[in-house]
Amino acid sequence: MGRYIGPKCRLCRRVGEKLFLKGERCYTPSCAVEKRRTPPGDPSRRRRRISEWGTQLREKQKGRYTYGMMESQFSKYMEEARKSPGVTGISLLQLLERRLDNVIFRLGFADSRQQARQLVIHSHFLMNGRPTNIPSYRVRPDETITWKESRKERDFFKQLTEGLPKRPIPEWLSLDTETMTGKVLHLPDEQDVESTIDTRLIVEYYSR
Repeated sequence: MGRYIGPKCRLCRRVGEKLFLKGERCYTPSCAVEKRRTPPGDPSRRRRRISEWGTQLREKQKGRYTYGMMESQFSKYMEEARKSPGVTGISLLQLLERRLDNVIFRLGFADSRQQARQLVIHSHFLMNGRPTNIPSYRVRPDETITWKESRKERDFFKQLTEGLPKRPIPEWLSLDTETMTGKVLHLPDEQDVESTIDTRLIVEYYSR
């Protein structure tokens, strides 16, 4: 499956807001959105008014960029959310939040979801005591995520885990800073899913 390898800041400028794709840099004046709020491309060819379809497309792209997916993978999550009971938009966010790379990011073990994905691919973590290298692995209640013991002596581990928790931990997760172990307490519900993504527009886009 393909993946985007271009500038991450270009994606933020394209949707017109910060997606926090580059970790700590997004909180500094070096952020590209702070420096240049205009979208990329030739300004003379931009439409002054975005159509309804364009608004829906931009929101869908915003969700895709945030969780680091290509279109085919994101659309599969959408199809699964449609078949799930309850509100489709909430179901979509719950499925995305349960990805292992997102959980690693939420626990503060990585500065961004992209970095979390790389850490998972390189088998730095154990799921229930077993190594895994699948970023899309869907976590379940009572599962534990911990660092491999062999990684805890390395400098990058100390840099990433110093001062945890760096961000508020969602209520559906817990973090033991002594052992650097995260645990899934329960599945995320509607109150646990805090997002600036308007899933209503995404559902409307795929309903066309």
